[in-house]
Amino acid sequence: MPSLTAQNVGASFSRERMLAARERSWAALTDIASRILPGMTEPEAGEIAKDRLAAAGMQRIWHPSIIRFGPNTLKTFRQRSAPDTRLGDDDIFFIDLGPVFDGHEGDVGDTFVTGRDPQMKACAQAARDLFDITARRWREGVTGADLYAFADDQARAMGWRLNHATKGHRVGDYPHAVHKAGNLGDFDATPVPGLWILEIQIAHPDRAIGAFYEDLLVA
Repeated sequence: MPSLTAQNVGASFSRERMLAARERSWAALTDIASRILPGMTEPEAGEIAKDRLAAAGMQRIWHPSIIRFGPNTLKTFRQRSAPDTRLGDDDIFFIDLGPVFDGHEGDVGDTFVTGRDPQMKACAQAARDLFDITARRWREGVTGADLYAFADDQARAMGWRLNHATKGHRVGDYPHAVHKAGNLGDFDATPVPGLWILEIQIAHPDRAIGAFYEDLLVA
């Protein structure tokens, strides 16, 4: 399918509502993260996410909320977590939300640390930093494929491993899937602002921990 077609939107699309969905998604994520405590299991955290998204006025989800603890932070979206994983006092976790607000899709993700482990803190911050560096590169005008090649080089230079199975994707007025855009990392044109999610997932070079960060690419 031509790249330009992949960036189409529906008749109901609104840039303002798209940005509002992003803002409301981030507010919900911050709320959920503050309620996740050591000793919880991932399903228990998932129930918190469900309740708080409902309280935030979410219409529906377009993808299930994903919450990963400890070694499960290395897992991709479609991989199952190791069962019965509980969050530790010195641990790492990430949240990935996909709610719909006012007919528009939010998609946000961030990583958090429960204790003082410096490597875990560095891992969480590195995912955010790598996102920012890569987003700046996008603003210079590159294809999606070139963008992820750049992210890979930067991750290596920073001392982390990029998870190549996590490549970003389209969002928009629900459902964005009708446009069949494919992955951002395989996209052969310059992604336009306000329609593409840049996903960054990294792994520690030696330890079984990872970090995740995602947000909408905006000008």
